[in-house]
Amino acid sequence: MKQLLTLSLFFLGLTLALTITLVMAPATSAEAQDGFQGPSGPAVGGGFTGPGLATATVTEALRQRDDSYVILQGQIVRHLGKDKYLFKDATGEINLDIDNNKWNGLNVTPDDTVEIRGEIDKDWNSIEVDVDSISKVG
Repeated sequence: MKQLLTLSLFFLGLTLALTITLVMAPATSAEAQDGFQGPSGPAVGGGFTGPGLATATVTEALRQRDDSYVILQGQIVRHLGKDKYLFKDATGEINLDIDNNKWNGLNVTPDDTVEIRGEIDKDWNSIEVDVDSISKVG
């Protein structure tokens, strides 16, 4: 009886392993590739290929709803203290909240053009961008 139970568990494990292998095996047809297939062709290694979120101006960002994701390009012109910075583009100025870990070793001067990605953070009397990433442009 014990041998029969052991043999049954062995075959159950083997069946389960074979099923997992077949389910996890990569597809070989072009129609079953990972990621979005758009007008730019198939995504290499999976992911999206196509248009993304457009860059906004400061004026447009100031009109966005709380927690809206924005991409801005311009200059950081002044450190306001702690994690707060003043950002400007051709249309206006907005405060940024940049945590120290978001800099990733990047050094920026007021002469550098940067791309800021983050969320609009609206409080009762202020609007700022909570920065997710920062990079130099050009």
